[in-house]
Amino acid sequence: MKYGARNQLIGRVKGIKQGTLMSQVTLEIPANSQMSSVMTLDSLEELGIKEGDKVQIIVKAVNVLLAKD
Repeated sequence: MKYGARNQLIGRVKGIKQGTLMSQVTLEIPANSQMSSVMTLDSLEELGIKEGDKVQIIVKAVNVLLAKD
């Protein structure tokens, strides 16, 4: 499958927290780092994502903001 987003990584699912409508998927990514994705429970089930799975991470953002005190 092709995507217009240029920011793509491969990661491994480290943990999944499920709420009543949404889930937070924590991912291990290169350089010993982590990131998270929030998705609906329906999407989580449809994709069949489970802890330990290798996944493609596609990042598409309108704004990336940095701040410094």
